[in-house]
Amino acid sequence: MGRRLDSAGSEHLDPDDYVELVLDVVERIPSGRVMTYGDIAEFLGRGGPRQVGAVMSRSGAAVPWWRVIRADGRPVRGLEEPALEHLRAEGCPVHNGRVELRTARWIPRLGKGAPEPGTFVADA
Repeated sequence: MGRRLDSAGSEHLDPDDYVELVLDVVERIPSGRVMTYGDIAEFLGRGGPRQVGAVMSRSGAAVPWWRVIRADGRPVRGLEEPALEHLRAEGCPVHNGRVELRTARWIPRLGKGAPEPGTFVADA
């Protein structure tokens, strides 16, 4: 991973590496489960929901993008219908256009001794 230190000695992740980390998390979301943009940012410990959204809008077409939703349970704007179709087909609980986060949210955990985000223990 491309890491560098700024003048204050703080570590920064190369933007391309951040894209890879986000997409790696999205690829691991099990069928029928979801994560919010904020969940992904929190898990990675970097960026925020908007940064994750930017990655998904530019680079997310090759991963199960419909499994990443907004904090209120709604899918990405402009792609609501195809996202809801995918989610329903996977058995994800959806009511009134929103995913039931209490039952469908997936929260990965870092594996014991994992050196980097991206090494997961499924919490299915």
